[in-house]
Amino acid sequence: MSDTTDEKTLDDLLTDLRIAMFTTVTDDGTLRSIPMARQDTDLDPAELWFITAKDTEHTRDVAKRSDVQLTFSSSDSWVALTGHAEVVDDLAKLKELWNTFAEAWLPEGPEGDNSTLIKVRVDKAEYWDTPGSKVASAISLVKSKLTGEPYKSDHGVVENP
Repeated sequence: MSDTTDEKTLDDLLTDLRIAMFTTVTDDGTLRSIPMARQDTDLDPAELWFITAKDTEHTRDVAKRSDVQLTFSSSDSWVALTGHAEVVDDLAKLKELWNTFAEAWLPEGPEGDNSTLIKVRVDKAEYWDTPGSKVASAISLVKSKLTGEPYKSDHGVVENP
C-alpha cells in the first residue's frame, strides 16, 4: 500500500462498511450493480469475500470478466474499490464464512449445489471521510457556505493494497 495513514484509514472505514454495491460488466458491455454483503476483509493482500449463488447474473459476469468495482457508503464516509473477482468453489472457506444472513439467501446451506464464493482482489482503493459527528459535519458545511471555502473531507488513494 502507498501510505500507512491511508492504509489505516481505509482499514478502519471498511471495518464498519459491510454492504457494497458490487458492479460487474455484462455481456453487452453495460455495468450492473447489486448490493452484496462483505463477509471477510484481509487487507494484506487486499481480498474481500462474498457468499453468493451460482445461478445469478453477477456470478456469471464474474466468471466471464473479472473486472469489478465495489462501492461502500455510510452517512459520512465512502469507499470505492476496483479489482478482479473470481468465483471460488471452496467448501471449507464457505463453511468458515457462513452465517445466518447467508442462510436467508441460500437456505440449502454451504453444502448446497447453488452456494459459492466470490473473491475480489483489490487493485485500487479510494476513500472520502468526514470525520466527526453529524453535528461537526453540519457545522463544517455551514462554515463552508459562510466563508466560501470548499468543504474539506479526508480523501486518500491506495494503489495495489
